[in-house]
Amino acid sequence: MYFAAKTVQPLPGLKLRLTFSNGEQRILDVTPWLNTGVFRQLRDVALFNTAHISFDTVAWNNGADLCPEVLYDQSVPETVAERPRAVAEEPAAYAAPKKCV
Repeated sequence: MYFAAKTVQPLPGLKLRLTFSNGEQRILDVTPWLNTGVFRQLRDVALFNTAHISFDTVAWNNGADLCPEVLYDQSVPETVAERPRAVAEEPAAYAAPKKCV
């Protein structure tokens, strides 16, 4: 299904917060595209932060853009993106207690 991008906000870590025409807010990590063509220039944070809405999609001042379908399909709902990650305990916490001799 097609949802137009309505707002964009650049975030740290070369991510975008997007609001779509269905009202959903999603987070897109742009780093997978940063090794190809015109997208390489977006490694410059100042240029990355020029992200803006152009018609129904996101574009940057260097002419790069991503179609709305890619923006939606490759992004995750904001609530999923912000969930804390589980962290395993240090291995020592699993070690058997030492016996006294």
